[in-house]
Amino acid sequence: MNKSQQLKDLLVALQSELEVLALWQTELPSAAQLASTQPFCVDTLRFEQWLQFIFIPRISAMMDAKQPLPSQISLCPMAEESFKSHGEKAAKLINTIADIDELLSGQRHQTLFVQPQEFRL
Repeated sequence: MNKSQQLKDLLVALQSELEVLALWQTELPSAAQLASTQPFCVDTLRFEQWLQFIFIPRISAMMDAKQPLPSQISLCPMAEESFKSHGEKAAKLINTIADIDELLSGQRHQTLFVQPQEFRL
């Protein structure tokens, strides 16, 4: 499977896990919230909102346009901090985000709910 297809599959899994944890929302944030210039829009959005309304659409658009994908990415530390209150229920979500990091950057900065190598990518 090529990198683009792997990433598409991981984005589907990311959306699915956000839905399972009831973190996927139906209402779009305001234009002002989406226009934040802060990393992860931390001043206007929760991390799951940033994933849903910024990250997934942007990466999908880049793939559709055959643009180069980011190669320096590290979402997992933010995910671990954002979702730690969910405990074990967030394990699959955090592992999916770590898989995205590893696929794009070749690095996995994960400390919570690390799954064995044979179950990754």
